[in-house]
Amino acid sequence: MLSDFAQIKPKDIVVDLGCGSGILMLLLWAREKGSRFIGIDIQSEIAEMAQRSIKYNHLESQMKVLCKDLNDVQDKDIPSESIDCVICNPPYGESGRWEQSPFPAVAAAKMQKENLIENIFRLTKRILKGKGRIYLIYPAAQMFNLMETMRSYSIEPKRFRLVYSNTFKPADLVLIEGIKNAKPLLHPMPPLIIRTESGSLTNELKSIYHIQE
Repeated sequence: MLSDFAQIKPKDIVVDLGCGSGILMLLLWAREKGSRFIGIDIQSEIAEMAQRSIKYNHLESQMKVLCKDLNDVQDKDIPSESIDCVICNPPYGESGRWEQSPFPAVAAAKMQKENLIENIFRLTKRILKGKGRIYLIYPAAQMFNLMETMRSYSIEPKRFRLVYSNTFKPADLVLIEGIKNAKPLLHPMPPLIIRTESGSLTNELKSIYHIQE
């Protein structure tokens, strides 16, 4: 859903913050969104997995992965104001509110560390070009706090789309686009519904996932 929502041009340079296995970079490349990609992940085993995926797809000249904490990314790694787009699917779990996985790699990927969101936007502000864009997916219930944090780092929320598991429940997630140093003007988009009343996937979701029946 995030790779579909992101408006990334074919020649854009893209950074994936918390890239995990690298799936977002591969999906964007397959959709001809972006020309060069840099993934960042703090876990060495996950970063190595992403690098293996890149090598398997013969994309070493277009993609690379940095195994770093976001706070440790320096200008020599990614020069200031050199990136067109940032994409991010951050951990949602909050300590004390979510059950933590007994597997360290899974827990680190799902549990949000202190100040993570601030660190995401601090780095994003530094590396994005003027009018550069960031795309995130996040719990809908925390949308307001996320947008407030974005604005505190000169990244203006511009588009958002609420994601509903079906038409009977409140929104689960929100897709958000932010633009660096943009003027305030928020554009709500039509909702994205995952399942119909009968429980089957909606035609739009099938299209996003390239599901053919």
